Parts: sequence; C-alpha cells; structure tokens
Amino acid sequence: MKLNKTYLLLTILILSIEVLIAINLKTGFIRHTFGDFLATVLLFCFFKSFVKTNSIKLGVFVLVFSFIIECIQLLKILDLLDIKNRLVRIILGTSFQTSDLVAYTLGIITIVIIDVKIFKI
Repeated sequence: MKLNKTYLLLTILILSIEVLIAINLKTGFIRHTFGDFLATVLLFCFFKSFVKTNSIKLGVFVLVFSFIIECIQLLKILDLLDIKNRLVRIILGTSFQTSDLVAYTLGIITIVIIDVKIFKI
C-alpha cells in the first residue's frame, strides 16, 4: 500500500472545512446540503489516500456506503439499538433526508470526474 499524499492532503483540507461548517453553521444550505456533498468527497479522498483503485469503482462503493448510512437513519437503527454515544450519533446521523441522497450522488459524480479528468490518478 502506497500513500497518496495528494489525496491525504485533500482529506485533511475537506475534513477541516467540514469541522468549520459544523462549528460555525447550525442551519442552511451549506450546513445541510453542501456538508453532505463534501462528506462523500471526503470519504472518496480518504480511501484514495491509501488504496490505489479504479475511481469509478471507488465512487460506487462510497456512494453505496453513504446510502446505507442514510438507510440506518431512516430505520432509526441507533434508537432501536439504544446507542446514545454522542460521537457515534454525530458521525452516523439521526435524521433521514432524501435531499442527502442527491447531495451524496452529486458529490461522488463531481469527485470522480475531477479524479479521472484532472488528477488522472
């Protein structure tokens, strides 16, 4: 496994942006929709930092993973399992939104296009 420094730096940058959004914005498009868009880009960059793989396959994996997390929210699995850990609830989320699925999809489409056309990695 070879570390991809470009994607590691992107991961750190996007994570920093996500934290700033979470701390400074409590409502609105940037907090809810753009934050979800960035979440899939963050996951893609994180995995791409450590695994050399086809960008489209990785994009599909991250998108499916994101959709599964959203289904966990829809089914209220954390409540059913009586999971009260605040960090787990923040990371996995607790409220289902169909708009999140659109944001995830657009995030993956964007990062895969950037990866294939610009980075060519």
